[in-house]
Amino acid sequence: MFASAVPYKNQHYAELKRNCIKDKTLFEDPEFPANNSSLYFRKPIPGYVEWKRPGDISDDPHLFVEGISAHDLNQGQVGNCWFVAACSCLALKPNLWKKVIPDHKDQEWDPKHPESYAGIFHFQFWVFGEWVDVVVDDRLPTINKELIYCHSKDNNEFWSALLEKAYSKLAGCYESLEGGNTGDAVVDFSGAVAEAISLEKEDYYKDQKKQDQLFEDLLKVYDREGIISCSIKAQPHEIEARMHNGLVKGHAYSVTAVKKVRLGHGLIAYFKNETIPLIRMRNPWGKTEWSGAWSDSSEEWAKIGDMERGSLGIVVEDDGEFWMSFADWCKFFTDVDVCRLINTSMISLHKTWHELVHFGSWTKNAEPLLNRCGGCLNHKRTYLQNPQYMFDVTKEEDEVLISLQQKDIRVHRRVGQGDNLSIGFSVLKVELNRKYRMHDILTQQSVANSTYINARTVFMRQMLPQGRYIIIPTTFEPQTLGDYMLRVFTDVDSGCRELIDDKPRVRCWSAFVGYPQVVSHVYVHGAEGLQNQESPGGADPYVIISCEGHSVRSTVKKDTLEPEFATSAIFYRKKIRKPITIELWNSNAVKDEFMGQVVLSGSVKDSIEPQRLQLRKRGRQMADEMPGNISLRIATATQLTAM
Repeated sequence: MFASAVPYKNQHYAELKRNCIKDKTLFEDPEFPANNSSLYFRKPIPGYVEWKRPGDISDDPHLFVEGISAHDLNQGQVGNCWFVAACSCLALKPNLWKKVIPDHKDQEWDPKHPESYAGIFHFQFWVFGEWVDVVVDDRLPTINKELIYCHSKDNNEFWSALLEKAYSKLAGCYESLEGGNTGDAVVDFSGAVAEAISLEKEDYYKDQKKQDQLFEDLLKVYDREGIISCSIKAQPHEIEARMHNGLVKGHAYSVTAVKKVRLGHGLIAYFKNETIPLIRMRNPWGKTEWSGAWSDSSEEWAKIGDMERGSLGIVVEDDGEFWMSFADWCKFFTDVDVCRLINTSMISLHKTWHELVHFGSWTKNAEPLLNRCGGCLNHKRTYLQNPQYMFDVTKEEDEVLISLQQKDIRVHRRVGQGDNLSIGFSVLKVELNRKYRMHDILTQQSVANSTYINARTVFMRQMLPQGRYIIIPTTFEPQTLGDYMLRVFTDVDSGCRELIDDKPRVRCWSAFVGYPQVVSHVYVHGAEGLQNQESPGGADPYVIISCEGHSVRSTVKKDTLEPEFATSAIFYRKKIRKPITIELWNSNAVKDEFMGQVVLSGSVKDSIEPQRLQLRKRGRQMADEMPGNISLRIATATQLTAM
């Protein structure tokens, strides 16, 4: 995940610092000057702003005071609680913040060698698939000698203010950070995969089974260094309005712990082993806490033994951090951002994933067929003009994680743009041997559809059976231009790749061997009336679909006399008079048993609805002899190869 970073704006930190020390000057960043253009593009700051260096604000400035902590941060005047919440989460993960704040010891003030200080810092962010190194000077905006924006509770600690300045530089100015998503910032800090969960829409509070499963999922995410944040949906007039229970609407909270807490006292608690799911959060304001059950001084803590309370670090003060029962959390919070650090290591004690990443664009083209911004499935005429990515599930069943992320364009807010596009994607099951782009859709092919939302990332987790699939990432409306990154995670290599060609290419020998005239689709849905002739009980059947020397084999259906194959194949046929053959076999350890075949003539009629076709034995059997009156359900379709 961590690779060498690319210098932002081609500014090389080491070189710039070396030159400043040589010239005995403090760095002044020409790419992010200390003036109003770096502060805002629309709303002026109320008050007289002075840009001051940390040495002008404190007599003893430091990057860190007694290390880094989630309690360091307090939100400033800009509405970026989402960013501050992400920073609180970051402070809990040393392996992450040491990447975001590289060379943190070397960047620290050294009072013994003041001549080595050059007023320059650098931070690293994961931007659209690559790490970027952002340089800033240490001039910070103040009013009445106090920092305007994010700051630490200790007035001589400056890591959070400098980090925010570097992030503002990426966004164009400080005001561009007003309104955002905590999950997006966490992704920028880590390269994690973000999943948005609606507690309200999914009714987790009312469904105990779903609630228990969610807690186990979040516990696993937290234990594996993932980052979680949450918020309460609010109407425009309710933003940052305090509720009767102390929670704040339209406000981002960082989740700082997920725990199963043991109830009871002494040895009895260990023998009973009764636990309650609790979750701990922090308000970026550094104050204003939950006042209900399991709040700092609530009577519920009497149910917990002293040792257990000590391990949880309960602090009774208005420091912005508090505990809640998981049930109350599901009841009062509406939205959660779960950022998973997907483990792609070859050696690990935990589950590992295989990742494939593709970058693409929704673009316009003069050729209608080559248009790559066809909109969502509502626009059937242009939908299949979108990019198409094929992947295989090679296990009998596998969980697939798909993340579609659009490029961050907040930097364009100052010119009236910079809003996210509404994006989403569909997953379609296709023929086992498909290797060219799709040009028609059958209803049975769609297996999963994401939501369409104007978020930077759309995520999906889906269990899929063995087979070949296509992902179609789209904007909601056609003719909408943008850039995206598609990430696909599977248990083993899925071979995910973009389908570029619409049909087989014409080559120099095509005139001699023939060029495909029609495309034939064959769908085998199942069989009835099977008899296991080797032994009584269920069979292990599979089918083979063949045409013009090419064949496709289905998976083996274990121990059944009524298999559902859902197997499909596509053939680009050069000789339309040649038949298509469907054979049914029974898998055996020594030798597979042939059970019968169906031969479809070259002029077979299309049938979208499955038809029952009788299987016939071949070889010495009479042509009209049926093997136990077996029938297959088959659908066929043909079309001209001209697209």
